[in-house]
Amino acid sequence: MPSPSPSASVSPAASPAASATPTPTPTPTPTPTASPVEDLGPLVPSGDPVPIASNLPAPWSIARLADGSLLVSERDSGVIVEIVGGAAVPLTTVPGVAAAGEGGLLGLAALEDASGSYLYAYFTSDTDNRVVRMPLAGSAGAHTLGAPSDVLTGLPKASNHNGGRIAFGPDGMLYVTAGDASNGSNAQTLDSLGGKILRVTPTGAVPADNPFPGSPVWTLGHRNPQGIAWAADGTMWAAEFGQDTWDEINRITPGSNYGWPVVEGLAGDPAFVDPIVQWPTDDASPSGIAVVGDTIFMAALGGERLWTIGFDGTAAEWYGGGQLGRVRDVVRGPGSTVYLLTNNTDGRGSPRPGDDVLYQVNLVPAG
Repeated sequence: MPSPSPSASVSPAASPAASATPTPTPTPTPTPTASPVEDLGPLVPSGDPVPIASNLPAPWSIARLADGSLLVSERDSGVIVEIVGGAAVPLTTVPGVAAAGEGGLLGLAALEDASGSYLYAYFTSDTDNRVVRMPLAGSAGAHTLGAPSDVLTGLPKASNHNGGRIAFGPDGMLYVTAGDASNGSNAQTLDSLGGKILRVTPTGAVPADNPFPGSPVWTLGHRNPQGIAWAADGTMWAAEFGQDTWDEINRITPGSNYGWPVVEGLAGDPAFVDPIVQWPTDDASPSGIAVVGDTIFMAALGGERLWTIGFDGTAAEWYGGGQLGRVRDVVRGPGSTVYLLTNNTDGRGSPRPGDDVLYQVNLVPAG
C-alpha cells in the first residue's frame, strides 16, 4: 500500500514565473498531440510489479516501439537489446561508447513517422556526450539497427552528472537532458551545453522558435536532469538530481532558469523557477519519469521506490522497503500500465538474484 510522502515538499507557487538570464526570445507553446489516456485522471499502481525480463546488466533506458516492442540500453557494455519472450536479444553494440563512472550508453528514444524509422541513443564517448540515430527496421522480435549518424555532439562529459535522457515531444522535436558534468558553472552560461535541457530537430538542427536564437538550449540552471515527459495538454515535466539537500520535479517552460548552482530546491527567488515538489535526496535520487493520465510516475534510485506525483504536487511512494531496489527508468506501457527498470547492477546498488529486472505495473484510478 502507498503512503503519502511526509518528506516531499510542495511548491506554494504551482506556476513558474521566473525568466532566464539572459532574457530569452519569446517562443510559441507547442501544440500537444491528443493522448488516448488523457481522460483517465489520477492513477496509482495496482498489485505487485510483474517481471518481463531479468538478468539485465546495468540497464539504463527503455524505448517502446510503435509495435509494442521493448528495447533496453546497457550502460557499461554499450549494447542495445530487444526483449523477446522474456529474453534480452542483442541488436547492436553502439560504436564509440566509453563507459566510466555514470557515463556510457544512456538514453534511448524511437522516431517512427513518415520520414522513416530511427532509434536514437545518447552516450558518453572518449571526448564528449552525444546523440546519434540508427535506422530501425524489421518487426517485433526481429528488429535490426543500421549504422549510427551524429545528431548532437559536444555535450560536456565527466564521471558524474552526464544527464542522458532523450525523448520526442508532442511538437516532434527531440529533447535532450545534459548534466553539468560536475561543473556547476556550466549550468548558468549559454556558452556551455551542460546543465541544460536541449531541443533540436530530429536531424540535430536548431529550431527557429527556440528561446535563445541559434542555440539548442531550451532551459538552463540544471544540475543533472534525467527524466522528461509530457502531459496530454502539452505540459512538460522534468526530474532532477539535487546535490546534498533537495531533488526536484519541475514544470518546464522554454527559456526558464531553474537555479542551479545558485539555488537547490524551493528558494522563492524571482530570478529562478521553483520546483513543484522537492524531496530529501535519500528519498528520491530521481531518474526516468512517465506521465499517464493525470499522474507523473518517477523512478527513484537512492530512494529505491516509485513515486506518483499529481500535477498539484501531491506525492506518494510505492514499492519501497527494498522490494525492487534502485529504479532507473519508467515508461508508459500499453493501456493503463507502465514499465519499470531496476538498476542494482550499476555499481551503486545491492544486486540480488535475477537483477536487473524489467517489470510491468498495472494502473488503476486513484481513490
